[in-house]
Amino acid sequence: MSELLRSIDERTKLAGTNKLEILMFTLGVDSRNGRREIFGINVFKVREVMRKPVITRAPEMPDAVEGMVSLRGQLVPVIDLAKYTGVQTDLKPEIMIVTEYNGHTQGFLVEAVDTILRLDWSAMKVPPDMLNSQMGGLVTAVTELADGHLVMMMDVEKVLAETGHFSDDTALKSVKPLEVSGRTVFFADDSSVARKQISSTLDAMQVNHISAINGRQAWEELQKMASYAESAGIPVSNMIQVILTDVEMPEMDGYMLTRKVKEDKRFANIPVLMHSSLSSESNEQLGKAVGVDEYVPKFEPQRLAQTLKRLLT
Repeated sequence: MSELLRSIDERTKLAGTNKLEILMFTLGVDSRNGRREIFGINVFKVREVMRKPVITRAPEMPDAVEGMVSLRGQLVPVIDLAKYTGVQTDLKPEIMIVTEYNGHTQGFLVEAVDTILRLDWSAMKVPPDMLNSQMGGLVTAVTELADGHLVMMMDVEKVLAETGHFSDDTALKSVKPLEVSGRTVFFADDSSVARKQISSTLDAMQVNHISAINGRQAWEELQKMASYAESAGIPVSNMIQVILTDVEMPEMDGYMLTRKVKEDKRFANIPVLMHSSLSSESNEQLGKAVGVDEYVPKFEPQRLAQTLKRLLT
């Protein structure tokens, strides 16, 4: 399995090319429908893949959290993804994917890992409403393999938010209204959990906001705004003052969206703030390489508000 994750540094070259690599995994055959669904997670969020270690059960944890393991001196929560997603299988998961994002490390128990799939973000489509409903909003994007099977990109940020015993409520209480009025932020994110957190932060700041669910939709809306501004004889910066974008999004990722914005002179005076769960220093450098003005990790409302305040005032 370590073979799957070698040469990770090479994958940093994908930034700005609208490409990604996902590690595919399964959770077992669901007794309700007899199907073995294929899920995916961005390789950038995977630290390692290993056999399930000894897990110590801890009190007062959600049902899907099996317990804790010690990895090189760090206590890491372990989540059984079959239980979390509602997949009913008699199979005991024996593989653990160790993930790292949003400044947290956690283990995901799965039936098996398959291979790493490299593809263009344009091949990742917004999931149909029916699938969204069936999966409870847990899938952010889907793509079809050559054999006709679907691969579903799991919203692992939602998993962390719902199993991590933390919330933004306390942090949001310290977010103060902006000292100036009439400011608008345009943001793009495919995660419903992240969009809610961004909206809550902007509402606490009393800042107007417009949102999109992926980079392609964001770029289309930004183009419409720019065209309207041109016809009205005003700069686009009169309409929006900051563009905030996630990195991982179906159809067009945040790197490509940033590159397009920075290449269009009509947006010259509008800063781009990258807001991502890929919070390592290397990812921050990748954002800056395509022209990002600021980089803020997800689920840190206070830090997001402080950065936005600086950019908006």
